[in-house]
Amino acid sequence: MQTERNAPGLGILFMVSGMFLISLNDMLIKGLAGDYPLHQIIMWRAGLGLLLTLVFLRMEGGWRLLRTDQPGLHILRALLVVFANSCFYAAIVIMPLATATALYFVAPLFVTLLSIPVLGEEVGPRRILAVLAGFGGVLLMMADQMRGDVGWAVLLPVLSAAGYAGMSVLTRKLGHASAASALALYLQVSFLVVAGMFYLVAGDGRFVDETTPDSIYFLLRAWTWPDTADIPLLVGLGGLSALIGYSMAQAYRQAKASTVAPFEYVMLIFALFWGWTVFDEWPAPSVFAGAAIIIGSGVYIFLREQRLKSR
Repeated sequence: MQTERNAPGLGILFMVSGMFLISLNDMLIKGLAGDYPLHQIIMWRAGLGLLLTLVFLRMEGGWRLLRTDQPGLHILRALLVVFANSCFYAAIVIMPLATATALYFVAPLFVTLLSIPVLGEEVGPRRILAVLAGFGGVLLMMADQMRGDVGWAVLLPVLSAAGYAGMSVLTRKLGHASAASALALYLQVSFLVVAGMFYLVAGDGRFVDETTPDSIYFLLRAWTWPDTADIPLLVGLGGLSALIGYSMAQAYRQAKASTVAPFEYVMLIFALFWGWTVFDEWPAPSVFAGAAIIIGSGVYIFLREQRLKSR
């Protein structure tokens, strides 16, 4: 059995790289959402991403890395990622990218809480209070967004964060015995399977019409053959998918979940940039206030964890 890794610097590097790649991925999907259903985009992304992930698998040791004695946890991890992605992408078609990202930032707080029962990591009362303060920031943003056109759909990024947090702690748990390429490959296969099921059930668009809300329409609209100009973007999503899966798996394999999770906040900077430059979006003041509370809570959790480690 492999020993537990603890390389904070390397884990943080993989996390920041992963956040940039995710923001780029989100920007491209938001741009394509007006023409294609989510499951079609995911089919392209996962299919091409699988090819690149197989290269990573070969470099790390080959097919033997796929052997596992915990298939149930791998399946659960994959389903949580599919759920998290579906919720988040349904959100970004009806709200600014930075707003959805700011609400999604509750994920590291969920990770901190889940690391207690799942990973057995110690989280003291001060960090618990910081988590509660962070949730207060989420409520501030949600209350403001619900008064607008978004309504209860504002919950979608929060649900996405909960699913992602569950995946993150399972990645840390499974990463002691599984290579990053194997963890990433399981996800790509899961995306392909789920996207294929969506195509069989709803690929002809039978469940939507002109009255369907935008977020649901994005999930269930009919498939269509991509325009020639969009094919490079879909191919690029495949490459991003493989790199994201590998980077995130490595981040949680190399360092504790409570150490690397706060660095997910750098994604807000990237989301603000893409929203402003590509979609001409700028979030409401409440989003900045709520995000500041959440980020402050996350940074405190990280600093507290480092101080306790130094003792």
